[in-house]
Amino acid sequence: MAAHLSYGRVNLNVLREAVRRELREFLDKCAGSKAIVWDEYLTGPFGLIAQYSLLKEHEVEKMFTLKGNRLPAADVKNIIFLVRPRLELMDIIAENVLSEDRRGPARDFHILFVPRRSLLCEQRLKDLGVLGSFIYREEYSLDLIPFDGDLLSMESEDAFKECYLEGDQTSLYHAAKGLMTLQALYGTIPHIFGKGECARQVANMMVRMKREFTGSQNSVFPVFDNLLLLDRNVDLLTPLATQLTYEGLIDEIYGIQNSYVKLPPEKFAPKKQGGGGGKDLPTEAKKLQLNSAEELYAEIRDKNFNAVGSVLSKKAKIISAAFEERHNAKTVGEIKQFVSQLPHMQAARGSLANHTSIAELIKDVTTSEDFFDKLTVEQEFMSGIDTDKVNSYIEDCIAQKHALIKVLRLVCLQSVCNSGLKHKVLDHYRREILQTYGYEHILTLNNLEKAGLLKAQTGGRNNYPTIRKTLRLWMDDVNEQNPTDISYVYSGYAPLSVRLAQLLSRPGWRSIEEVLRILPGPHFEERQPLPTGLQKKRQPGENRVTLIFFLGGVTFAEIAALRFLSQLEDGGTEYVIATTKLMNGSSWIEALMEK
Repeated sequence: MAAHLSYGRVNLNVLREAVRRELREFLDKCAGSKAIVWDEYLTGPFGLIAQYSLLKEHEVEKMFTLKGNRLPAADVKNIIFLVRPRLELMDIIAENVLSEDRRGPARDFHILFVPRRSLLCEQRLKDLGVLGSFIYREEYSLDLIPFDGDLLSMESEDAFKECYLEGDQTSLYHAAKGLMTLQALYGTIPHIFGKGECARQVANMMVRMKREFTGSQNSVFPVFDNLLLLDRNVDLLTPLATQLTYEGLIDEIYGIQNSYVKLPPEKFAPKKQGGGGGKDLPTEAKKLQLNSAEELYAEIRDKNFNAVGSVLSKKAKIISAAFEERHNAKTVGEIKQFVSQLPHMQAARGSLANHTSIAELIKDVTTSEDFFDKLTVEQEFMSGIDTDKVNSYIEDCIAQKHALIKVLRLVCLQSVCNSGLKHKVLDHYRREILQTYGYEHILTLNNLEKAGLLKAQTGGRNNYPTIRKTLRLWMDDVNEQNPTDISYVYSGYAPLSVRLAQLLSRPGWRSIEEVLRILPGPHFEERQPLPTGLQKKRQPGENRVTLIFFLGGVTFAEIAALRFLSQLEDGGTEYVIATTKLMNGSSWIEALMEK
C-alpha cells in the first residue's frame, strides 16, 4: 500500500492495486524466469505502481532498456517487451528478435503494449518477419497513474500536440477509457460538465462505451458527484506564466519527472569538519522523490514561495527543541519514549535539511535581476498593460540570444493576453526570432500558430479584458502568506481554468454565459442515471467531490489552486485532479517545437 494515495476522500490505492493485479496476472502467465525489455519512457510511470520487488516476486530476474542490435545475455526462459505502440520501437524489437542467437537455448518472446495494442504495430512486426515469434501479444491498460492522494496523470507527452495540431484523437480515447476504469472502481459519476471540443469528444466516447457495456449495471456506490472535462486550449494563458508556488518553481527550474527531481549535488554535500573537504564534492545529481508521503513537503508544496521561508524556520525551531528534550529525559520510561521518537525526528531533520537546500537554490534564481524583469513583463501582460505593441524586454532577450523557449513563452503570453497580435507586431517578432535563432524554427512558429498560442488578431477585437474582468483573473492585493483567493499561486493572476471550476461549483456557469461563449469550444452538461438505491444523500456539511480532468496537460500551480479550494471551510467542493500530462510552460512549448 502507498499510504499517501489514501489520505483524501477518494482512496486511489484501489486504482493502484487494480493495475498491479493486472500486471501480476500477465507475468504469471509467462511461466518461468523472465527478463523485461523496457521502452525507456515507461520506466518512470511504472515506478509509481510497481517497484522492482514486485517484479522479482514474479520471477523477473533481469531488466534491460530497449536498444538496437542484440539483447544482452540473460539466462531466462521468457523475454517480455514492455512498450508503447510506436512504429519506430517495432523496428528495434525486430532487430533484437532477429539477432537472437539461434544456437543458444530457445527463449519465449512476449510483447505487452501500453496502454493499447496496435494493429499498425503488429503489421510492422509481421512485415519485418517476427510477429510469429511472440507467444503472447497483449495490452496493459495503464491509462491513469496515481501520483498522489488527489492526482492522476496519463503521462502522455504528446497529447496536446496530437489533439490540437494533428487531429489525432488517440489520447482522448485513452482518457475516456481511463474514466470508464475509474467508474468501474468508484461508481458511475452522475453529472458530467465540460468545456471545449476535446471535452465534448471524450464525453461522447464515454456515452458510447457505456452503451457497449449495457449488459452489467454498475453497482458500486458513487464516490464522485461531478466530472468536469476541460480542454487545455480553453485556457492557453495559465501554463505560459511562471508558476510561483514552491512545487511550481521546482518544476519550472529543475523539472519534476514522475514525482522525482534531480538537483545540483553541491548544496547537499555533508558538511565536513575542519572545512578542508572541498575536493570530494559529489558529482552525481541529487535525486529526491516529491509527494505528500513526506510531511513537510505536503505542508509547503502548494504555498507561494515567499511564504515558504517562515515555515522552514518555524520547523527548524520545533525540531531543535525536540532534540533538546533528551537532556530532560531522566527516568528509564522517559528515555525509552525519546528513543522511540528518534527515527521520526531524524527523518524530519533530514527532510528539513533537503527543503532548506532546495529553497536556497530557488532563491538564487528568484532574486536575480532577470527573473524579476521577466516576471514584471508577464504581470503587465496579464493585467492588460501594453499588450498590443512590441515589448522592449522581449526584444532585448532576442538580441542577447536568451533561451528560445523563454522568448517563445513570453511572445505567446503577449499574444494570448491580446487575443492575437497586430500583424506588424507579429511579423516583427517572427523576423527577429528567425534571424537570431535560425530559419529552421519557422516550423515551430507554425505549430504555435496552429495551436492558437501565437496568432494574428482577427476582427480587430481583444476579448481578453472582458474575460479578465468577468472572471476576476487579476487581483491587485494578494496575500501570499495567508491567501484568501487562488490568485496567490501566480502572485496576482488567478488561473482561468481553476476559476471556471470554482464558478461551476457556485453559483454555476449560468452566471458567466457571455464569457463561456467567447472561450473556444462548446460547453455542456450531461447526466448519467444511477440505478435505484445508489443515489447519494449528502449529509449536512458534507462536501461534493468533483473529478476535474485537464485534456492537454495541467501545471502544479493549477493543482495548488484546486487544493486551496478543496481546503476552504465553506468551499463545498473537494477536487481530485486528472490530466493527460503534468507539465509547465517550457515542457509544453518544447513538445510543440519541431525537432
